[in-house]
Amino acid sequence: MSDKAFDTASFGFRDVPRAAKSGLVRGVFDRSARRYDLMNDLMSLGVHRVWKDIAITRAGPRPGAHLIDVAGGTGDLARAFLDRAAAMQARRGGPAASAVVADINAQMLEAGLKRGARPDLGWACADAEALPFPDSCADAVTIGFGIRNVTDRLQALREMRRVLRRGGRFVCLEFSRPATRALERVYDAWSYNVIPQLGEAIAKDRESYQYLVESIRRFPHQGAFAAELEEAGFARVTVTNLSGGIAALHTGWRI
Repeated sequence: MSDKAFDTASFGFRDVPRAAKSGLVRGVFDRSARRYDLMNDLMSLGVHRVWKDIAITRAGPRPGAHLIDVAGGTGDLARAFLDRAAAMQARRGGPAASAVVADINAQMLEAGLKRGARPDLGWACADAEALPFPDSCADAVTIGFGIRNVTDRLQALREMRRVLRRGGRFVCLEFSRPATRALERVYDAWSYNVIPQLGEAIAKDRESYQYLVESIRRFPHQGAFAAELEEAGFARVTVTNLSGGIAALHTGWRI
């Protein structure tokens, strides 16, 4: 029997067969889709909106730009990118920007569509490891709080680089490691004790939010993930800690 038969991937604190992870993650987001945006506000005390605003600035919205938002869920990053680009277009002129939200979970996309369709925003049920887009088609690729749910991160990163045009930028927003031990203790107390309880009370689903907390702990620290971006072929990789490292913004370029 080949070694592949024993390949595993992390699912929270558990290791599961690699082939099983995507289905388990899909189940988490199937269950949480209806309350996903509300839970993000509650879990982060609203700070995730500030983090996402910073991420959109780094993505470089402008008239005529095309964005692919991977693991984009309900589309908040893509909508913000388009709104920012439209405001620039109103001042400067030029063609309209466009965006596609790509997510493996159909129920998350459905929740996003319920927030309203718009002609400049497309939706694609797609795996981050096999994006259904041509080479060099996007000016920016974003992924917010989604890369830790991917089974093969390196393959997904290579796919996101593949669809970028030369000079295109990659922006990844993800939970990370607090920069100080004191902050880490506070963060652990909040995430281990409060977030699963919020999931049970608001979303009626403690298990999914327990997974989300655990998946953050299994994700590589800032420097290790930056090295993965470089291995995937991104250039000029940067890391910016947000809120003391509770989240981090990773950027890279295709040159």
